This record gives sequence, C-alpha cells and structure tokens, in this order.
Amino acid sequence: MREGEQDVLSVTGLVQYLTRVINEDPGLSRVWVQGEISNFKHHGRGHMYFTLKDDQTRIRAVMFAGNNRRLRFMPKDGDEVLIRGRIGVFERDGLTQLYVTHMQPNGMGELYVSFQRLKEKLNEEGLFSTSLKKGLPFFPRCVGVITSAHGAAVRDIITTIRRRNRGVDVLLYPVSVQGPQAPLEIAQALNQLNRAGEVDVIIVGRGGGSLEELWAFNEEVVARSIHQSRIPVVSAVGHETDITIADFTADVRAATPTAAAEMVVPRLEELQIGLKAVQERLIKGMKQCLTDGRVRLNHSMDRPVFRRPAIGVEQAEQRLDIMTGELVRAAREAFAPVRSRLESRTYRLRGHHPAARIIRLKERLIRLSRQSGVGMIRLLQEYRRRWLGRVEHLDALSPLKVMSRGYALLYRYNGRELIKSVEQVQAGDLVRIRLSDGRLKCQVWGMEEDSNEESG
Repeated sequence: MREGEQDVLSVTGLVQYLTRVINEDPGLSRVWVQGEISNFKHHGRGHMYFTLKDDQTRIRAVMFAGNNRRLRFMPKDGDEVLIRGRIGVFERDGLTQLYVTHMQPNGMGELYVSFQRLKEKLNEEGLFSTSLKKGLPFFPRCVGVITSAHGAAVRDIITTIRRRNRGVDVLLYPVSVQGPQAPLEIAQALNQLNRAGEVDVIIVGRGGGSLEELWAFNEEVVARSIHQSRIPVVSAVGHETDITIADFTADVRAATPTAAAEMVVPRLEELQIGLKAVQERLIKGMKQCLTDGRVRLNHSMDRPVFRRPAIGVEQAEQRLDIMTGELVRAAREAFAPVRSRLESRTYRLRGHHPAARIIRLKERLIRLSRQSGVGMIRLLQEYRRRWLGRVEHLDALSPLKVMSRGYALLYRYNGRELIKSVEQVQAGDLVRIRLSDGRLKCQVWGMEEDSNEESG
C-alpha cells in the first residue's frame, strides 16, 4: 500500500472491529447504569428487550432469561431501575446495546450496588467455594445462637430446639442485629465462640426486615468472621426471599431462624424411632445369622467325618505311611547318582591329599639339603685351594719378599715419590727407607754415582 492510503473496511469488518474493541475494554465489561425503562417487551422464550433512557439519550438493552429469572419484581415501562451489565454490539444491526445481568428498582440503588460489589469481591477470593463448606454435626450437644436477645428469632430458635430435643443446650450470645455497631458485635461473637470451643454449631441471624435493617449481615467483617470460623455456621437471616452476604459465606443457609433450628437439632422422637428400627433390624439379622449357622452346623454334624472321626484319622495315617515310603525311595533314587559322583571324587582327592604331598616334599627337601651341603663343602675346598695358590703366587711377587733378601725402597721424607737415581736427591735431603721389617728416617750426606765395580 502506498503512503497516504488507508485500509478500506466492509461494513461487517467495521462492526466486527468495533465489537472486538468494546469486548476487550475492561471498563465496559461491568458497568452500572441508572435510567427509565421504555418499549419493554417480554419475549415468549423468556428474554426481556427494552430501552433504557434518561432526559437526554437512550440505549437498547436485553436481559436474557437465564438472568431475569432471579428478578424479584416484573419490570414495566416507566420503572426507574439500576442495572448492571456489559456493553456489546449486536452485529446484525450494528447497534450498541446493554446486556443486562442484574436489575434492581432504583429506590435502593446505592445499597444494592454495594451488595453486588462485595459479593463479587468475596466470590473471587473463594469465600463462597462449596469445597470449604463444613458439614453439620449429627447430634450437637450445645448450639450457639448469635442474635438479638429481644427479637422473635431467638424465641423461635429456642422453642424449636426445646420441642425437638430437650437434651441439647443452647448458648445465647446477644448482639445488636442492626445499626452501625451490629457488624462488629456479630464478628466478635463469632470469634469468641470459636475461642471458647463450647458449642458444636453456631446459628447467626435475625428476623425479617428491610434491606437497610438486614444490612449488618452484608458487611465484609461479618462475612470474613463466618469464613474463618472453625465451627460450622448456619445463616438464618430474615425470610426465605431475603438474601445476604452471610448466606453465601455460611456453611449452610436456612430460610428462617426456625428452619435453622430444625436443621441443626434432630427430633428426639425421630432418633428414637430410627434407633429402635436399627435395633430391630440388628436383632433380626443376628437371629437370622444364628439360624443359618445352626443349620450349617447340623448339616456338618451329619457328615461321616464328624460321626466317626477316627476313620478319617486312620485313613490319613495309612496314606502318610505310604507317602513316607515313597518319599524315602524317591530320595534314594534321586541321591544315588550324587553319591556315586561323590565317592569317585573322594577317591580322586585321596590321591591328591596334601599330607602325602607334604611328606614327599619334606623328603625331597632333606635330600636336597644334604646334596647342597656336600656341594658347598666341595666348592669351598676348591675355592680355598685356588686362593692359597694365588696367595703363594702373590707372595712370590711381593716387594717384601725381595726386600727380605737385603733390598730396600727409598722415598722422599714427606712424599710417596720413589727415588730411583742419585740425581733425584742432594746432600742434606731427608729421606725414608723402607725395609722388610720397618722404616728408617735418614739424611743424605753425599752422593756417589755407581761404577762398574762393586763398592763396599
């Protein structure tokens, strides 16, 4: 596409784009709108189509049957209403319209909005999850009641519990059930009963009234205290048509305080009747078991093994003897080849017994020791003979041997130099003379060169 050109959309594409933009806007997915109903039509399939207007403009609206079944009034033209819903596009006509999920007469608009917002908040946090609901005890010993001490609700609860079962105790925790101080008192009562641990179940509620009068049970502090309770809580607020946040958070909702008492306390007569029925079934079952057991016992006693038990023992003894003999024969046949191989290997091992080999090795060691002794003696004698011969030869060549015949060796006094000529010394030099039996230290007085004649 060249610069400056724009995409050309079809009408359908434009409407679809607008639908996508509106659906992705979180601010338009949950809106509150106040206005007057006009052009109201209730379709045969249950859907409601109307226009919501004020003094300046109007918008089409639709409330499908799945949502309008919860309405507590029938809308009509001219009604001022407070609506919650989302903005969307009806693609066929390309018109923006309001898809309504909740509708309330405009007389209680602010309280209704607060109720819906808190309900959505707590629901998103999981306080209404059915998986967190605790079951009621089958037979409570003590029932805690949190309500006004002067209202009709407490009288209805106590009367109903006494009528159904006088063995159940009632612990009343009186609180204010309307007014600014009521929510905190109700929450404190729930926390106190949980810390005390004296009751098995708690009924919290009051008699009927307007939305403003019941508002204490729509406060967040009450809802969270009910959610945090370790003891099962039954909500009994107003009449059957009255719905509060406490009803959603409680483990069980009762339509009225009287219905709450009937839920938590079983009727004693019904328990006794049920217990008696169970007792009768148990006795009947035990009698039937005894009868069946007696029949089986009699049938078993009629068998020959019980009438003459010795016969069975004798037969078993005889079979045991036969099986013992067969077992011995089978063992002998199985071990015969093994025994034969064992005897053969035992005979072969005897020929290689270590003791015999040790004896032979000892004899050989003695023989070798003797032979080596004789050989060593002979070898030493031979070495001695050779040594003596070489000593005699060396002795014959020794200068000492020559010197013993009158010869001597002449050295300088402080050296090892051998003087062989008179030219090597001068008069006055000190010399050493080596004789065959010792040494002489001498000084030269004079020199004479040797002549052909012998000099004395």
